[in-house]
Amino acid sequence: MFTLAVKDFVMIAHSLRGSEFGPAQNVHGATLATTAELRVKALSPLDIVVDIGLFKKELRRVLERIDYQNLDSHAAFQKHRSTTERIAQFVADELASVLLGLGLDPESALRVVVDESPVAWVAFERPLRR
Repeated sequence: MFTLAVKDFVMIAHSLRGSEFGPAQNVHGATLATTAELRVKALSPLDIVVDIGLFKKELRRVLERIDYQNLDSHAAFQKHRSTTERIAQFVADELASVLLGLGLDPESALRVVVDESPVAWVAFERPLRR
């Protein structure tokens, strides 16, 4: 397998319902570093996974949907809490649909890692095709 990864970040506001979340129940801000990793079995005819610039641009487009937003009122998080886990899933799902549109092998894998802090991160992995 070959892996290509690109990074970016978002700044969000949110609160997490439930006493388990302690002070995070209050509205607070977070800067989330986000890494998207695309794994493919074979390289393209150009001997690349996918164009790095294109991959980074598409990650930014997905992240713009939540950047500087209060996720408490964001449509994508109305059924679930906007935990770091759900944010990683949102990014992966949105990015997968874009990558499939580029004609990539649907058996390729996409992994999104969201750094919540310098010492804690969450990863969500899925095939491009569901």
